[in-house]
Amino acid sequence: MIKAIITDIEGTTSSISFVKDTLFPYAYEKMADFIKVNIENKIVKNIIIQVAEEAHINPNNIELIISTLRQWINEDRKIAPLKDLQGLIWENGYSNGDFTAHIYEDAYEKLLYWHQKNIPLYVYSSGSVYAQKLFFAHTNYGNILHFFRDFFDTKIGNKKESQSYQKIIEKIAIPAPSIIFLSDIEAELNSAQEIGMKTILVDRENQIKNSHHHPIVKSFTEIDLKISNSDIV
Repeated sequence: MIKAIITDIEGTTSSISFVKDTLFPYAYEKMADFIKVNIENKIVKNIIIQVAEEAHINPNNIELIISTLRQWINEDRKIAPLKDLQGLIWENGYSNGDFTAHIYEDAYEKLLYWHQKNIPLYVYSSGSVYAQKLFFAHTNYGNILHFFRDFFDTKIGNKKESQSYQKIIEKIAIPAPSIIFLSDIEAELNSAQEIGMKTILVDRENQIKNSHHHPIVKSFTEIDLKISNSDIV
């Protein structure tokens, strides 16, 4: 009996290309100017300190800070200060109308259906919670932020480590067997499954021939959890 759904974003609700080809390059291009203009901002200052500590470099060397952050973008590193800074930069992009977050039609329709059924929905993504909220507040279907009860990022733990999912179930207070996790990354699903969550592998690009551990769907349309209102706590 499913009582909650946790979903990934990139490759699951939304296209990988939007993140890789729009969001990441935008942050890369705007990063230097953003840091220099906002150098006295307390949040930006704190991010710079965190970057310096992580990379073991001088926080006063702003050019090195910027080049380090850009290197992390190129390497697709899941590092908290980078994700926090990207979120701040993307906020400008959304506000200026430079781009709109992409949601697959099937994902939007299913998320709307589950929301209307009062099924608790959560997001767990490597992007910062701040960036996740910006994303769902500026989609091609409008602001759907209200669909979700809560958001989780790598501050709760690595998505490929089972203890991260344990922390999530403790926070939302729903037993693991009553939760289903949706992702396009099998290693993440394995970790969720280790602590008892149910899982579905979303393979939009039809790249996975088979999975011995997780049901595979090509879109949210194929997900039929047979949930009724009586199942919801």
